[in-house]
Amino acid sequence: MATPPAVAVGSLLEPVPDAGALVVEIVAGRQGLGRLVRSPHVQKTGLALAGFPEYIRSGRVLVFGESEVRFLESRDVAERYAIAEGIFAHDVPCILLTAGLRPVPELVDACQTAGVPLLLTATSTGTAIAKLTARLEFHLADRATVHGVLVDLLGLGVLILGESGIGKSECGLELISRGHRLVADDVVEVRRRAESFIDGTGLASARFFMEVRGLGLIDIQALFGISAVCTVKQIGLVVQLERWEDRAEHERLGLDDQWYALVGVRLPLVRMPVAPGRSVATLVEVAARNELLKAQGYNAARTLTSRLRGRMHVEAASGGGDAE
Repeated sequence: MATPPAVAVGSLLEPVPDAGALVVEIVAGRQGLGRLVRSPHVQKTGLALAGFPEYIRSGRVLVFGESEVRFLESRDVAERYAIAEGIFAHDVPCILLTAGLRPVPELVDACQTAGVPLLLTATSTGTAIAKLTARLEFHLADRATVHGVLVDLLGLGVLILGESGIGKSECGLELISRGHRLVADDVVEVRRRAESFIDGTGLASARFFMEVRGLGLIDIQALFGISAVCTVKQIGLVVQLERWEDRAEHERLGLDDQWYALVGVRLPLVRMPVAPGRSVATLVEVAARNELLKAQGYNAARTLTSRLRGRMHVEAASGGGDAE
């Protein structure tokens, strides 16, 4: 059984791509920064404070805005401690106070005793939740590593797959020489974002380096400039390079959509047979352009098929006739 993803509270305080800065102050429970967050969804439940702690979901960050803080301020000391005890009976990784609000002393004492980090931020509640959610989605997203080449081709992330030695890197290098951008070569790290999107990137230690048989390792950024590389790109098309086999059946019309499953998301797939004399880079570029047209609602194969069927119906209705 797979272990559910989790992230330590301390890791949430570090900046991540596309999440924006969230400046926080740790006022209590610093020893609990290793506590684990297990859900990308935060919770902001006033019911827990009003005597219904069963509404607290384990593994989620608990956010206190103005309504929660004002409620605690209206309670007496004994009731504040009782509320904190009810909260910490559950697996609460940490508590985040937003909008520059200050916690009541009893909450600070309870967090320190329980080892639950109490975090303060001057950011408004809505913005703080959005930034924190972005961090959680980044850390808790489904991830995988694939062997291939990822390029940014006309704004479309194209993942080129195939067996070792089939020419993935050479194809990627040709595309780069035509003005497209390299994201990753050989090892592509993929991450699911927002349920139906997949981002790809390269290993940080070998980013923008490419291995080409006969040349060895080359630095794409140093050779072609900063405009030839891209750090992260959403994947919109998978191209599977395959050895040409005379007896194998390959797509001729493109009427049937093919899909490639990656970390639980289906991506458009093109199977590309490789043979001497075929310009694979040109074919991949055309496949990307065709996919962009499909995204705009135009499918060349279906358009032509529809025209031919219409012509056949007209001829059948008129009793046939010579083609023009």
